Amino acid sequence: MTIKGKATSLDIAHLAGVSQPTVSRALRGSPMVNEETRKRIQAIAEQLNYKVDKNASNLRTQHSGTIALLFFEDPTPDDSQINPFFLSMLGSITRACAMRGYDLLISFQQLSTDWQADYEDSNKADGLILLGYGDYLESQSRLERLVEQGTHFVRWGAVLPGQPGISIGCDNFQGGHDITQHLLHQGRRNIAFLGHASNHYPEFFERYRGYAHALLTSGQRVQPGLQFDAITTEQSGYEAACELLKRGTPFDAIFAASDLIAIGAMKALHERSMRVPEEVAVAGFDDIPMAGFVNPSLSTVQQDTKLAGTILVETLLALVNNEPAQSRTIPVTLALRRSSGAA
Repeated sequence: MTIKGKATSLDIAHLAGVSQPTVSRALRGSPMVNEETRKRIQAIAEQLNYKVDKNASNLRTQHSGTIALLFFEDPTPDDSQINPFFLSMLGSITRACAMRGYDLLISFQQLSTDWQADYEDSNKADGLILLGYGDYLESQSRLERLVEQGTHFVRWGAVLPGQPGISIGCDNFQGGHDITQHLLHQGRRNIAFLGHASNHYPEFFERYRGYAHALLTSGQRVQPGLQFDAITTEQSGYEAACELLKRGTPFDAIFAASDLIAIGAMKALHERSMRVPEEVAVAGFDDIPMAGFVNPSLSTVQQDTKLAGTILVETLLALVNNEPAQSRTIPVTLALRRSSGAA
């Protein structure tokens, strides 16, 4: 193989069929690159007479003192494009960074480019916190690339076996179970579920599994006709509730996979003069600030955003410092209000 002029790490990356960040890690002996790939890269580097710039390498291995927080862009009625639940978590992440002497760089995830590894290799940030991901099966390959490239990252999401990297999330199954059990204790028997119930949205799917388990253990049956797909927006919740009403299957309660879905569903019920909670009890999941101010106030499953932010930062910094770190599940509690007849 011949290269015109002085060989670069980009030349090696092209010939090895890997990314430039992977070449950089392999040549500085990072354990995050597997042995076979490392040997292939080193062999190509030797053939090209490539020499690592020790000064530049030393600069790259220095900590920047910055963490990058990357939001997934969600459809919202305003210009923020950020799920309100993640805005609640932002404050706790910022405080946790400040307590550890770290700055926080905030940006949106760019899904169309290989942006992920740039943050560490350009010394912009020592690691990444990822909030949101859309369709999990579509985002999984990006997470796998992060692992392959040795990027330090932690994501907020469902904690499931075999996932790429480390995840911190709440106990979605228990939350779905407990809020459904509450609706059953309120005398509701035909409880609809609004939210995706598939591996494409594992957090929602775990909430659905908890809902189904609560129904079955109480002697009720799971009615497929009472489940409608919805993403985390008021509009999606409104549309799912309209479809539920159009189908005509009797129901006396709705468990929505998020508060935004629940708020949209309550709008659909209100337009049809159906009283909440007298005719239909409604419950959500997240306990966003808006939940306590809608009318009627929304019963929901509360996620501890303060604890979540602290754990996300502490776990990421453990990875940055080559310390042991693992996925964790955070307990949930119920916030019971008027929409389910609790007050």
